[in-house]
Amino acid sequence: MRKFHIPALIIILSLNCLAQSGRTGQKTTVSADSTTNELNNLTAEQMFNEANNYTKVKIEEFKVKKVPYTDELYKSTVLEQKLLAAKYAAHLSSRKNLSPADFYYLGMLHSIAENVEGASEAFGKFLSSERADAEKSQTARAALVIAAARKKRFDEAEKTLTEYLKNQPSKMSERLKMATELAENYKAEKNFTKAAVHAQDAYNTAKALFKDEPSRVRALNQVLGTGMEVFDIYRTSKNQTEADAALDDLRKMGVAVESNSLYFSAVDRKIKHLIETGRKPLGLQLYAETLGNLKKDFVSKPLQEDIERNLKKREKHYKILGEQAIEFQNIERWFPGEAKTFAQMRGKVVFLDFWATWCGPCIAAFPALVEMQKSYQEEGLVILGVTRWYYQVEGMSADENAEFDFLKKFRKAYGLPYDFVVAKGQANQENYGANGIPTAVLIDRKGIIRYVETGSGASRELQIQKEIEKLLSE
Repeated sequence: MRKFHIPALIIILSLNCLAQSGRTGQKTTVSADSTTNELNNLTAEQMFNEANNYTKVKIEEFKVKKVPYTDELYKSTVLEQKLLAAKYAAHLSSRKNLSPADFYYLGMLHSIAENVEGASEAFGKFLSSERADAEKSQTARAALVIAAARKKRFDEAEKTLTEYLKNQPSKMSERLKMATELAENYKAEKNFTKAAVHAQDAYNTAKALFKDEPSRVRALNQVLGTGMEVFDIYRTSKNQTEADAALDDLRKMGVAVESNSLYFSAVDRKIKHLIETGRKPLGLQLYAETLGNLKKDFVSKPLQEDIERNLKKREKHYKILGEQAIEFQNIERWFPGEAKTFAQMRGKVVFLDFWATWCGPCIAAFPALVEMQKSYQEEGLVILGVTRWYYQVEGMSADENAEFDFLKKFRKAYGLPYDFVVAKGQANQENYGANGIPTAVLIDRKGIIRYVETGSGASRELQIQKEIEKLLSE
């Protein structure tokens, strides 16, 4: 199962919240099985605070108890939060003579529970009140924009956004969330013109927020995420000029805030984009120019060295992208199927997973690989687990026969439905730049290398899945 890094997850969850909790000094703890009498003793604000902070409180509990935070646990925790919010909303709705503030918190509870109709009705009653607080009114409008965008009710979302922008206070954090949601949902509907407008607004807002954001990590994530979304919208709509410009601006932002991660991500993505769009010489030229410009772009020597190190790790990947797949060398075992050349696999999308039995991140990715094999095999996906003799079994020295027996048992134990390819020596790893594992390589139906990435995690698995779907559709 995938493990999340707890601090990073807290950032993700905080971005999903539609408003700050506004907790009072008195802490109210209510379990999901609270009695009706206990519910009656809670104010609308206390109900909202409890539901809004549910995931954060649970994460802290998991950290204290040292419970591994997995993808499944994350999903179940978010579901619990939604159910709790829905329960509180239902109870609050049954009360008589609700105040304007009560309707506000009722709307927020419906928003957490993703009940768009309930949120719209409650917020409508709140906003129509003469006693509606200005700040809460703006938060209510922001929540309505987000809810409408998710339901693809764009006219409603745009109208409410206009109302938000005409009023005060206008919070940059709320504007960022609204613009991000609108961009993502317009993109999903393939309305790239509208998506680009809101994505650019989100990116500009993230940059403006950067200097005031208490967490540099969160600020960088916001800039990178929104900047890459601008790029991806233009890339998907085949607007090369604007796609290139988006990455150039992201690189400049990396220089301005002295961020090696932002800078490297922008340069790396542009090199790959140039290769993907048939401009490989320009991509390799950009690679060389970037290495030569590091001293000019960054005063800090550690930053220069870090970016240089990361770029050089990618050099082999850049060189093989867009080229014909390199045939395997020194294969000693291929099981349970029969050995094939890449020429024989033309017409299939081939996924090479470079791995080892002792590699924890490799093993953590198995469930996703199994699911991909089941989901896409009939459409033409072939997954091959590529490894080599390491002459060890569970940390103990072993000969090839013993290691082979272990590999067969290993494959069965994890229920892996695809073939294993076992080589002698590191030639295949070197040919594909798999100096770190796991490394994923995707080869299209024409035998061209289209994707090479090292690393693991939920975001990487999603990235691979999207790329597989793209290649299968070609």
